[in-house]
Amino acid sequence: MARYFIEVAYKGSAYAGFQIQQNANTIQAEVEKALSTYFRITFELTGSSRTDAGVHAAQNFFHTDIDLILSDGVAAKAAYHLNAILPDDIVISGIHRVADTAHARFDALSRSYEYILYSHKDPFLDDRAYYYPYALDLNILNEAAAMCMACANFKSFSKKNTQVFTHECMLTESRWYYEGKILKYCVTGNRFLRGMVRGLVGTMLHAGRVKYTVDEFKNILERKDASLTDFSVPAKGLFLRGVNYPPDIFINLAGN
Repeated sequence: MARYFIEVAYKGSAYAGFQIQQNANTIQAEVEKALSTYFRITFELTGSSRTDAGVHAAQNFFHTDIDLILSDGVAAKAAYHLNAILPDDIVISGIHRVADTAHARFDALSRSYEYILYSHKDPFLDDRAYYYPYALDLNILNEAAAMCMACANFKSFSKKNTQVFTHECMLTESRWYYEGKILKYCVTGNRFLRGMVRGLVGTMLHAGRVKYTVDEFKNILERKDASLTDFSVPAKGLFLRGVNYPPDIFINLAGN
């Protein structure tokens, strides 16, 4: 048996989330079905990062074990045929041989997300960004974002009834910036809690509209009370931008 990372990208609008669920269609269910159809064996995938219903990903990963050694060329051909089987809103970007003990979730060094907003009506952004037609103070948004990088415990930004052993996360990027008329919040961390990015965005937007001060945002950050957090921003604006692994986790296999 050999272990492979399967790199995927997807538009999450039509799915109940990333991880397989009973009585609901998910990204994992579609990828497992395509793999089983192509290789004619049953697959069980392990995902690197769960994304909620409606959330998109520019890069996410599964790992799985296959009783085949696929050269880089054969893996690329397999990805091509798998993409012909998959729905148009899911793509396999690559199939990568990794060490037999490599784990898509636990070996990830960091994950990066971005949340996208726009303030002028645009039909081409409607399903992948949040229409938010309000004046925002970018300096205040970035003051609040910088405070997040100094924080260690994000219990205030974890949805209730989430079963985790710790609420500690370390952020190495937390910033707001404009890309043309689009406003983006980009955040990178070693781990994220359920609802954390949307909670950060929704709560910082209140500060950006000067509905409360940066000090009040800091108070929410420090109080470890999720009842003060605004999780209401829609999933469609959230993208998993990428997952970062140690470079030596991937094994290059030349050949056709």
